[in-house]
Amino acid sequence: MQPSDREPTNLIERNPDGSFTKETLQRAVKALKKRLKLARLDDESRLGHDAMSKGGRSGIFGVKPPEQYPLEVWQALEAKGRVRSDRHGIYEIIEQPNNPSGS
Repeated sequence: MQPSDREPTNLIERNPDGSFTKETLQRAVKALKKRLKLARLDDESRLGHDAMSKGGRSGIFGVKPPEQYPLEVWQALEAKGRVRSDRHGIYEIIEQPNNPSGS
């Protein structure tokens, strides 16, 4: 696979103090969300999930994180409360509350 022109050349960026930049963490969460969405769509497209059967929604809540981000990125996101992992390396996204001051 060739890297596309759309991908940033430096996917992992760090602040001067050594922590990951906000943009790096946002890109990692976005990549995880996309992978989770594709896994759910793939699961729902299988037999037993059509209009003529009881079907149902996908039961997938977590996936292996994209490999272009190192483990330290996922650990930083877990420390911030954005994702949760199990002992098998599966990560799920923790839904963040919307603006609490909004109506």
